[in-house]
Amino acid sequence: MRARGFTLVELLLAILLLGLLMAGAWSGITTATKAAHSGEALIDRTNRVRVAQEFIRRQIRNALALPYVVDKSTGETRTFEGDADVMRFVAPMPGYLSRGGAYLQTLELRPARGGGRELVFAHELLNGYDPDQRRQAERDPVVLIEAIRDGRFEYRGIDETGKLGDWTEEWDEAGTQPVLVRLRLRMDEGSGYVWPDIVVPVLANSANAGFFDPFYGSLRPG
Repeated sequence: MRARGFTLVELLLAILLLGLLMAGAWSGITTATKAAHSGEALIDRTNRVRVAQEFIRRQIRNALALPYVVDKSTGETRTFEGDADVMRFVAPMPGYLSRGGAYLQTLELRPARGGGRELVFAHELLNGYDPDQRRQAERDPVVLIEAIRDGRFEYRGIDETGKLGDWTEEWDEAGTQPVLVRLRLRMDEGSGYVWPDIVVPVLANSANAGFFDPFYGSLRPG
């Protein structure tokens, strides 16, 4: 009996089906790869925000009531100052970043090179600090988070009745510190960042005056 082979049409159909199967498999692999990369990017962004917020909370919370500027003519001291864009205070650094002693620390919202704004942290040893003769910083400023559309620092202190005052975008009271600091950021829509507002108590202030009672909205004796 004569053997029957495949016709040209059957071979073409087989090749077409094989091509469709390979295209489907490649599409699935590509989709899975993109999903994995997207998931990794989301995790990276989430971790970046979490680490930045934890660091900011720690540094502000541990602000010390130590003066870094003293007016020689009046004796007026400065332990904390801030406006909507820049905040400066004295606090210890984490052990792995510290050489010992207190550091003058600055958090600043500044324009970024590619547009928008970025949150930058800088620090230098308080020992030997002279505002009239700036020395080279121990380390270059570090960008904590970028892709910021707009943002601001806000401060809240105690009024003359012992109650919490209103939020303000400037703290310029010599020798004193706010009770609470708030950082509000709006991120660029395409950045993928989600930044919840953070409110941080300044413990040195609370320790000096008592403790902050959120129920009463005031400082109560310690």
